[in-house]
Amino acid sequence: MASRIDVTTLADLLRQAAAKEILPRFRRLGTDDVRAKSEATDLVTEADEQAERMIKAEVARLWPDATFIGEESVAADPALLGRLEGAELAIVVDPVDGTFNFASGIPAFGVMASVVANGETIAGVIYDPMGDDWVISEKGSGAWLKRPSGETERLSVGKPVALDQMVGMASTGFLPKNRRAEILANLAKVRFLANYRCAAHEHRALAGGHVHYLMYNKLMPWDHLAGTLICQEAGGYAARFDGSAYLPHHIDGGLLITPDKDSWELLRREVFTL
Repeated sequence: MASRIDVTTLADLLRQAAAKEILPRFRRLGTDDVRAKSEATDLVTEADEQAERMIKAEVARLWPDATFIGEESVAADPALLGRLEGAELAIVVDPVDGTFNFASGIPAFGVMASVVANGETIAGVIYDPMGDDWVISEKGSGAWLKRPSGETERLSVGKPVALDQMVGMASTGFLPKNRRAEILANLAKVRFLANYRCAAHEHRALAGGHVHYLMYNKLMPWDHLAGTLICQEAGGYAARFDGSAYLPHHIDGGLLITPDKDSWELLRREVFTL
C-alpha cells in the first residue's frame, strides 16, 4: 500500500511549499494576513492557505486517486473530514502546524503529512522549515531523521524513568473545565510540564528520545496521525485514554504517548485521571 505514495516525494513537496509559501512570510505577515477561526488563539494565515493550496495541487497531479484532507480545506468544507474513514487512500496535511507560533514570530512550527490507507496510517512526515530536515516513517520501517544532504539517523524513544523524573508536554487547554484543575494538580507529580503549541515539534521530541510523554485531548487527524506513527515506529506506545488504538477517524477520546506501556499506564493512573 505504501508504495502507491512515494514518501520521499511527499516529504520534498512539504519542503518546497515551505520554501515558496511559508518561510518568505515568517515575521513578515501584514495585519490582513492573519485571521482568527474558532477563537482568538486559533489562527490561520496566508502562509497556511497558500501552502495548502500548493500542496493540494501537487498531490492531485502526482496521486490523483488519493483523497486530500487538509486542515484549511476542512475549515472551508467540514463535510470533507467524514471522507477520511472510508477512503481507500488519503493524504492528510497540516500546512503550518503551530500557526500561533508562526504568526507570533516564534520559530517553532512545522509542515506535516500522513498517508492513510483503508483506515490505517501507513506513513508520516514532519518537516521543520527552520532546521530544514524531516522525520519520516513508513509503517514497519522505523522512524528516521533525514536531511536534504541524504544524511539519515534512526530515531528511538528514550528509556522509561520514574514518574517524578518524567519530562513532557500536555495540551491542557481542551480538557473538560470541570477536570482541568485536577489534572493540572496531578501534573505536579512529574518533573517538568511544557507545551510548545506545536504538535509537530512535540512529536519529534518524543520520537527523538528527549521527552517521556505527550498528552492531547482534542484530536484532529492533521495534528497527530503523522506524529503518532513516527513515535510508535521509534519504539513508543500510544493509545487513547480508554486504552484503545488511535485511528485516523478519531477526533476525541484523548491521546497519550509514552516510551512504553508501563509508563503509559502509570501516567494514566496517576496523572491523566479523566
